[in-house]
Amino acid sequence: MSGQIIGLHDWFETPPGRYLLAWEQAQFDQAVSDVFGYHALQLGLAEVEALRTNRMPHRWLALSDPAMPVRSALVTDFSALPFPANSLDLVVLPHTLEYEPEPHEILREVGRILSAEGHLIVLGFRPLSSWGLRHLFAKDGFPPGLERMIGEGRLRDWLKLLGFEIVDARRYLFTLPVGSSAPSSQSFFERAGQHVWPLFAGGYLMKARKRVYTLTPVRPRWRLRPKVVGGLIEPTTRGSG
Repeated sequence: MSGQIIGLHDWFETPPGRYLLAWEQAQFDQAVSDVFGYHALQLGLAEVEALRTNRMPHRWLALSDPAMPVRSALVTDFSALPFPANSLDLVVLPHTLEYEPEPHEILREVGRILSAEGHLIVLGFRPLSSWGLRHLFAKDGFPPGLERMIGEGRLRDWLKLLGFEIVDARRYLFTLPVGSSAPSSQSFFERAGQHVWPLFAGGYLMKARKRVYTLTPVRPRWRLRPKVVGGLIEPTTRGSG
């Protein structure tokens, strides 16, 4: 895993990598600004400051590789996080499920540590896109070290099984993953993509809320006592039969 992360870190210094980071930083800046609480956690991808516009007093960055030269980061196993159950209000996963070997275990662990009505925000690449095709034919994955791409439909199914409710979903990254210079955010692809061909977006953001359904006790229906009419017991339907 260490070699993959270092390769990705170097790739982010290239024009396409810087372009991707700029767009994903913008996605997070908008998505986390209206989530409130006390405790927030970012799992992976130290290159993006996913929580910088969030106003929670306690915000952490967790990494799975101790070789990453990042200060003030918690190094831990993402499938066994050192947080009590129901203790966090926000968790963000910037492509974490696509780089880590056990995405299902990570989602279960996130569901464990999130409080009721807590939020989860996931960034992912769309397999049915130009970025997905580039990944499919790249020898070492694209972006470097990427193990898999998880489609929106599959992620929705996973989240639903874990009791999450989707509250927002959007697509971005309409520029082709080619070229030697970083394309402008005002390029034809980005301006027209959101309205003309949203199906060809390279990336997506999904925002979900943990729902906890409480059981409402139902009082038992007691058997009605037979009515007394004129000193006599009123016959029931069963008795008259």
